[in-house]
Amino acid sequence: MNYFFALLPAAYIFGIFFYADSAVVSQISVFNPFSILHIPLYGILTLLLVRALRPPSAANSKLRLTLAALIAIAVAILDEFHQSLIPGREASIIDVFLDVLGVSLALLLLYHGAFAHWTGRLQKLTKCG
Repeated sequence: MNYFFALLPAAYIFGIFFYADSAVVSQISVFNPFSILHIPLYGILTLLLVRALRPPSAANSKLRLTLAALIAIAVAILDEFHQSLIPGREASIIDVFLDVLGVSLALLLLYHGAFAHWTGRLQKLTKCG
């Protein structure tokens, strides 16, 4: 495992928790009335986790995706619990659902990207001429 790619999701998770009590988050919430930004926030976290958990071989890719998804969802739940402890912030189950949607969309994009990659490679191998 490359340590740089292992540190990226750790720093990202730190930022999620550290900035939960920030004035910046309060200002962003004005432009985010339905908490839609949770979707890309946790989609990016999922992509970073998948990259960090990349094994030397392509084996166990399902395990890697599952582990990345479980870690991202656990962070989402812990973040909402953390927000419930911050004065002026509140936890929301809707935010967790949006986080899970972001995780799911990231996994879907990864799946379709891998599928397109392998089908393109298969087409090149089976071309006659």
